[in-house]
Amino acid sequence: MKTEKKLSQKEQKALVGKAVIDRLFERGLIKSGMKIGLGTGSTAIIAVEHLASYIRDGKLSDVKAVATSFQTHITCEENGIPVYTLNSKEIAGKLDLSIDGADEIDPDNNLIKGGGAAHVQEKIVEYNTKRLVIIADESKLVPHLGTKFPLPVEIIPASRGPVVREMEKLGASCILRSCAGKDGPVVTDNGNQILDCTWQALPDGSSPVNPAKMEDRVNKITGVVENGFFTKNKPLVFIAHADGTVEER
Repeated sequence: MKTEKKLSQKEQKALVGKAVIDRLFERGLIKSGMKIGLGTGSTAIIAVEHLASYIRDGKLSDVKAVATSFQTHITCEENGIPVYTLNSKEIAGKLDLSIDGADEIDPDNNLIKGGGAAHVQEKIVEYNTKRLVIIADESKLVPHLGTKFPLPVEIIPASRGPVVREMEKLGASCILRSCAGKDGPVVTDNGNQILDCTWQALPDGSSPVNPAKMEDRVNKITGVVENGFFTKNKPLVFIAHADGTVEER
């Protein structure tokens, strides 16, 4: 339902974070006994908290979660959601459903993720799930990937120089991501560093990057752990708009 008031970005995140759980539950896409991957970031955390309310109210039971970051793991613990790993015998390496946010979404539902430096664990989880659901506010919709929000590339620290050289051969400009609140570079949950990489838009404003091909090319560089292009498990996407609607595509 549309609203007269224009929703802020924060309000859009709250809207879609709750709506996704409600709609998936109504359609039977979230059920008791499911193994669910839970993503990282401000929008995903809202969904995690709303999922917890279904468990507290007795609408869902025996839900097993796999968290994609320390942030999400702590949120699950605080809200009474049991947390496992993909290696746990209860999970056996495969999930029924995963819910996460995204930093950019193109018209083909390709994604850039990793603004929170958790894309390695996110990709491990979300490439091992039967159904991937992405939630975001309308600001995350873009005509193409790679020229505005930087592609996060997680690297082994000792490989930074060689990886930058190889990324520049692919046409990218690279910046080592710095911390807020401490001196020095970001250190990921895996103990690695992040290169934020962007490409210059073509004269017509389009991107020179094919996300599916570039995902594989970047990962072949020695020293790269994983990059933030997500193209191999096309998601169901829920987008909240300022008019109060939630679009599905």
